[in-house]
Amino acid sequence: MLFIGIDTSAYTTSVALIDQQKQLIWEKRQLLKVRSGERGLAQSEAFFQHVQNLPSIIQSIPKSVWNQIAAVGVSTAPRPLEGSYMPVFTAGMAIATSVASVLEVELIKTTHQEGHLAAGIESAKMLDTSEFLAFHVSGGTTELLRVQQNNPGKYCLEIIGGSSDLHAGQFIDRVGVRLGLSFPAGKELEQLALKASPGSASLLPSAVKGTEISFSGVESAAQRLIDNKKRPADLARAVEGCIVRSLIKVLEQALEDTQLTKILFVGGVMSNKYIRYEITKRLSSKADLFWAEPNWSSDNAIGVALLAREAFLK
Repeated sequence: MLFIGIDTSAYTTSVALIDQQKQLIWEKRQLLKVRSGERGLAQSEAFFQHVQNLPSIIQSIPKSVWNQIAAVGVSTAPRPLEGSYMPVFTAGMAIATSVASVLEVELIKTTHQEGHLAAGIESAKMLDTSEFLAFHVSGGTTELLRVQQNNPGKYCLEIIGGSSDLHAGQFIDRVGVRLGLSFPAGKELEQLALKASPGSASLLPSAVKGTEISFSGVESAAQRLIDNKKRPADLARAVEGCIVRSLIKVLEQALEDTQLTKILFVGGVMSNKYIRYEITKRLSSKADLFWAEPNWSSDNAIGVALLAREAFLK
C-alpha cells in the first residue's frame, strides 16, 4: 500500500511516494526557474512552470507502483487557515484530482505548512506531537506556531509570532542576489559566510518586539553596507547572525508565554548549519529542540504523502 503526495509551492514542484511503514519509496523535486538577477517569480509564472513540470514528473513514477497507490494527497493552500490561498497550489490540485479519479482512490487535501510539519516530525523522530511550538522559516514564511494534533492527518495551528514584513528567506535572497549570488540564495550565502571575519555575525542589529520580528529595516541596513563595499563574506554572516538573534528572542518570549517545552524547526532557512548550531547552543538547556533533516526541511511533498497515509489509515 503506497501513498502519493503532490506539492506545488512558490518555487518547487514536488511529488513523493511513501509506504504504509512511512518509508520514502520515491520522490522528485524540480526547482522553478528564476532569471538571473531576479528575486522571485510572479504567481502566474510559477503556476505556468508547475503545469509544465508536473506531467514529466508524474510520468517518471515507476510503472510498477501505480497499482499499489491507496490514496493521493495534495497541498491546496499555504496553511490551514480560512482565506489562505495562492494560485500555485491549483496546479497540484488539478493533477492530484485527475490521478485520484483515474486510479479510483481517495483524494486527501492538506496544506503546504502542514506538509512541512509532518516531514519535520517524521525526520526528527518527534514522538509526542500532542502540543508543541514550531518555527516555520523559509522564503515565503516566518511564523512561530502553536501546534496541536487532535485528528489524524490534521493539525490545529495558531500563529503566535513571526515576521511582520519580510520573511527570513526573503531577507537572505535580497541580500544574496545583490551580492551576485543565484536565487534562491540560501545555500550560496551559507557557503560564503564560512569565509567571514570574526565578529561579523554582530554587524547587523535585530528588530524584535515581543514575538514580532521586522527584517525590512535590517535589510535596508545590509544594502547600505553593500553600497559601502563591506566584504561579502562578512555580510553573509551578518545576515545569518541577525536571523539567529531574532529567532532566539522570539522563542525565549514564546517559551515563557506558553510554558511549552518542545520546538520543531522546519523550512528551508532552518537547514542552515550555522543557524542550527547557534540556536541549539542558546536554547538546548531551555527546551527540547527537533530539527527536520536538511533535505526534508526545504519544500517537498514527503509530508503531504505522510498526511495522506495518516488520514487514510485513521
